[in-house]
Amino acid sequence: MRPVQRVLDAATNRALEAARVLEDVARFLLDDAEMAEAFKRVRHGIAAAVDGASHAARIGARDVERDVGVPIEGEREAVRRGIADVVRANGSRLGEALRTLEEMLKTTGDDAWSRVESLRYQGYSMIALLLERLRPLTVRQWGVCLVLTESICTRPWQEVVDGALEGGVACIQLREKGWATGALLARADALLASAAKFGASVIINDRIDVAIAAGAHGVHLGQDDLPLRAARRLAGGTLIIGATVHDPSEADAAVAAGADYCGVGAMFDTAVKPERRPAGPAWLRAFVERHPRMPHLAIGGITAAQAAELRAAGCRGIAVSSALCRAADPKSVARELTALFPCPRE
Repeated sequence: MRPVQRVLDAATNRALEAARVLEDVARFLLDDAEMAEAFKRVRHGIAAAVDGASHAARIGARDVERDVGVPIEGEREAVRRGIADVVRANGSRLGEALRTLEEMLKTTGDDAWSRVESLRYQGYSMIALLLERLRPLTVRQWGVCLVLTESICTRPWQEVVDGALEGGVACIQLREKGWATGALLARADALLASAAKFGASVIINDRIDVAIAAGAHGVHLGQDDLPLRAARRLAGGTLIIGATVHDPSEADAAVAAGADYCGVGAMFDTAVKPERRPAGPAWLRAFVERHPRMPHLAIGGITAAQAAELRAAGCRGIAVSSALCRAADPKSVARELTALFPCPRE
């Protein structure tokens, strides 16, 4: 039974540690006494389920020095892109540890496994609710967003990304129409690794499945993409969801449907969407007056020279593609843009 007791000991410790982290997020970041108390009850429930007569045996079986798993660390273990990442990581850890406890307790004949199973399902619901409560804290008004399309980059795409991030860009939107899912997911993973070093966000254009699979910060949806309410049902509170709006009726609908931010366009003629007739800064001004608290990104053919005009119209954030993707020196262009639209990073 000693090997089983070692597993029980390790899984118990992982579950208790994860539950404590989640409790502290609810307690200190959200000031949510009810949710903090719920995670505390989970901790106590775990201890009560496994500590009984087996407590001494578990402690006696502990052997950290010879634990072959101690030096093993996941490639993302050292990366947390924000509090939502902390919750996701510890939520996964809690669920996995409780499942291990449940299965191991079955081998001992201890009916405590059923209590652990109940705690595991409680944990799933509580973590989803915690992420939903955190969503308003993760939605920021970005200053400058790079809309990345490799085919229009005059320099290697990684150089464009690195220069943009070093120049202060706070968000990268991955826009690759027609790419296979695997290729898109691989690029999203690479962007997340780069962005994490600078505390920047990564948004996936159109593909909510890729955004969820990659653990991206959000997804951006056009008018012909998945409806925003349906996207929210799929993602819950785990993703920031943005919507492109071209006129007041689309803006009103997006806000009513729960968009976290709006891409307001098109400002000027753009090579990315040449068929789109520009609405100009007047539309941006009207949007800000209509929805003054809504985070937004003006988009469409914006250059460094035109950014000042948008700033004067009340714009708080811009999304640019060609201005950075085709720049000879993306870092210097990014610095010029972020001087007009600064954004504190996490």
